[in-house]
Amino acid sequence: MLIRQGIKHYLNWEEEGFQIVGEASNGKEALELIEATNPHIILTDIVMPIMDGDELTRIVKSKYPHIEIIILSSFSDFEYVRSTFQSGVVDYILKPKIDGPELLKVLRKAANRIPAFQFIGSQSDFNLSLEHTIDKLISGYEINYDSEVISKILPYKYYYLMGIDLQKYSTKRKEEFKTYLKEKFEESFPSQLVHHTFQQDQNVIVFLLNVQQEYTVELSRFATLLVEAESKARFVLSEYFLDFSKLGMIYKVNIIKLLQYQFYFPNQIVLVQQDLPAQPPECEAFNLDWFTEEFTHERFDTAFVYLKKHVNKLSTCYTMDIFEYKSFFGNIIFNIAVLLGNMEYNVKNLESAKYLCFTAINESSTAGEVVEQLNMFITEANKAIADKRNKLGNSNMKKLLEYVEEHYNEPLSLSSVAKHFHFNPSYLSSYFTAHNNEGFNEYLNKIRIEEAAKLLLKDTATISEISGMVGYSDHSYFCKVFKKMKGVSPSKYRRKYS
Repeated sequence: MLIRQGIKHYLNWEEEGFQIVGEASNGKEALELIEATNPHIILTDIVMPIMDGDELTRIVKSKYPHIEIIILSSFSDFEYVRSTFQSGVVDYILKPKIDGPELLKVLRKAANRIPAFQFIGSQSDFNLSLEHTIDKLISGYEINYDSEVISKILPYKYYYLMGIDLQKYSTKRKEEFKTYLKEKFEESFPSQLVHHTFQQDQNVIVFLLNVQQEYTVELSRFATLLVEAESKARFVLSEYFLDFSKLGMIYKVNIIKLLQYQFYFPNQIVLVQQDLPAQPPECEAFNLDWFTEEFTHERFDTAFVYLKKHVNKLSTCYTMDIFEYKSFFGNIIFNIAVLLGNMEYNVKNLESAKYLCFTAINESSTAGEVVEQLNMFITEANKAIADKRNKLGNSNMKKLLEYVEEHYNEPLSLSSVAKHFHFNPSYLSSYFTAHNNEGFNEYLNKIRIEEAAKLLLKDTATISEISGMVGYSDHSYFCKVFKKMKGVSPSKYRRKYS
């Protein structure tokens, strides 16, 4: 990227008779651009991701033999460069030695190999002069431009910049959409509007709009109609400005920032400065120490409520850098997984979910999509927590039931059992009911009455004695409970089934 930017500013390309018609970060993108831009010369690095310069050269020379190719390489790549000469490259330039005169020399050598090629001087082509001026202003260079030339191309008083985020489009589709937009501008504003496109970022097309009057409402409406047809596109619109020389500043202050802010305002089809809150909200720091403390003491609900409240607030902080925003989510997901693992929860599924979330967060184009990934991860974390609690609950419940079965003939009560297991009586009552589908007293009575029924049939003890043998101190209460559960009194039960 830095080398590409440097090459763009080594020369005043238009004065030398050349025009940069496109940029690509790898060979695959370059092949897609060739169809749209039809270049005469390609200047390519030998080492690139996805498709390197060697493969690009072979494909281009096979499909487009008229295109001349110049290779950039470092000293260590030189042996690698040799193979490209077999495919028909013009020449190579060593990157450590690259400079304006050397680059111009090789470019002219390539141009001379093109039949009927003629250099185009900038004085005869106002559009090239405008493109060069815009590029310099956007890149932050000081430039003395010919205001008369500019005013001939852009004759009206008001200027706007409209940026369109096309990161979800393929390279070919971006070029098609750019052409579509130009046609729509000419169709919708046949007079009193002049437009010119430029790109500093391969994912963003920017239109410089020159109009006779303030068109903020009309341009917003125009962009909204376009999005209805192209739902993937998102537009930002600068405030109008009257001084062409402010273009670079407006691009950085309005367009670049608005494109980032759009991450936080996905429902704003066209984002303009006036749509933003007058004062960006202040975002408090996340208290990770407190969160960790709550987590390690298994107060998960309060920890997650605090986390969700924080991210909801964070998602309104539209001036926050997107990378920093996403990093917070990645870090908290990582910490949750580590904490649960250290606390001996089964985090096998959570580990898989963690990496899926990392990828999805990195690819998310809105804050809402990032929050959705965190919520999905919290759901998985809660499953791991519930799984352990269920297993632990089953184990505890088994111990409780066994204790009741062993000590039913003693004067058991909810309070005595709670004391034995170090539980709060109220908690034990809720816990017992939740895990056994019946209350503590119901279960205790069931065990005692079943044992009493067995004794009534095989023992000669009196009913009053059997009542005490199964844990009841009140004979009449025993008879009442027995009849309720068995349908008959203890004496009738003995006569009927003996």
